[in-house]
Amino acid sequence: MTVKGTGSGAGREPRTTKRRRSSSAAREGPSTIRDVAVAAGVSVATVSRALAGNYPVSAATRDRVMAAVESLHYVVNVHAKALSGRVAGPVALVLPDLTGPSLAHVAAGVEQEAALRGRLSLVCATHGNPEREDELVRLMREQHAAAVVLVGGAVQDEPYLRRMAEYARALDAAGSRLVLVGRPPLPGDHPVTVVDYDNRGGAFQAADHLFVQGHRRVLFLGGEPHLSTAEQRREGHLRALRAHGVPYAEELDVPGVYTRVSGHRRTRDALRAGIGFTAVVAGTDTVALGALAALRDAGLDVPGDVSVVGFDDVPFAPDLNPPLTSVRVPYEDLGRTAVRLALERGDRLTGDDHVVLSTQLVIRQSVRGR
Repeated sequence: MTVKGTGSGAGREPRTTKRRRSSSAAREGPSTIRDVAVAAGVSVATVSRALAGNYPVSAATRDRVMAAVESLHYVVNVHAKALSGRVAGPVALVLPDLTGPSLAHVAAGVEQEAALRGRLSLVCATHGNPEREDELVRLMREQHAAAVVLVGGAVQDEPYLRRMAEYARALDAAGSRLVLVGRPPLPGDHPVTVVDYDNRGGAFQAADHLFVQGHRRVLFLGGEPHLSTAEQRREGHLRALRAHGVPYAEELDVPGVYTRVSGHRRTRDALRAGIGFTAVVAGTDTVALGALAALRDAGLDVPGDVSVVGFDDVPFAPDLNPPLTSVRVPYEDLGRTAVRLALERGDRLTGDDHVVLSTQLVIRQSVRGR
């Protein structure tokens, strides 16, 4: 009888263990809160209370629940936590690409400010594809992001304005906020925050510095036509021409993409065409890199033969040969300000949802007077 009883008792436990293992093996996907409850021998409600940490649960029960969570590698449903208000929504940053030095500094500012405020930051790239941007904004809305920060110039046409207005309304309905950084603002009354910087003033300072130094033939390597940042920088350059009474010369106004290759090609082509110039204003420091290389290839000295001014003042600008005079854009401040304004908007009795940060010309050794 003892042997039979022992065998019966021993037989029941292995059968129970076998059933549990089979259930675990058959289950596909991540563990659920119900799995945790079964493993800990408590109800689903008790697991929820133990994980929330704000309900009275005994220490022994909490230990059993946490042991089950660890053994099952259970991950708490972040959507449920966000909806319940127990976790702060992340800050999403959507960029055209992740390789540009200026955009990387905006991302650094967003991450720093988000971290200070206990928020997770998510960084996504569109690669210039509007459909990809649509998908990312929708995804961030579904992820209950506290703010979605869109960075980079844009063509301010009707399709752009409609898309941004739709983003703003959809995010606002979900308790989120659209923030446009370095992008055209929206006309009318929309739930959107705009953080911009003074492109026109910066470009004016760059050209003004050259004209004060006696230069009159200045090659302007601007950006793509109709791109908001490029248009603003061109407007600032043209204003400096008028302020100094320098005639506009179409052959010196050369648009293109903001890349090193483009800067090299445009400068090389201007030299080969015999277009006389004594200075270059590059739309970005990356374009200035290409211009410097083309001038060296042609055997010209900077600044002895040709002076060069960039735009952005990225970290490598002081280390170039010669150190590059450039317009400093407060990119990290743009990122920090975007997060601050988006997250504090509910705390402000009044406030400006469109701010413009100043730019500053940093003078180094790449410019010489005539």
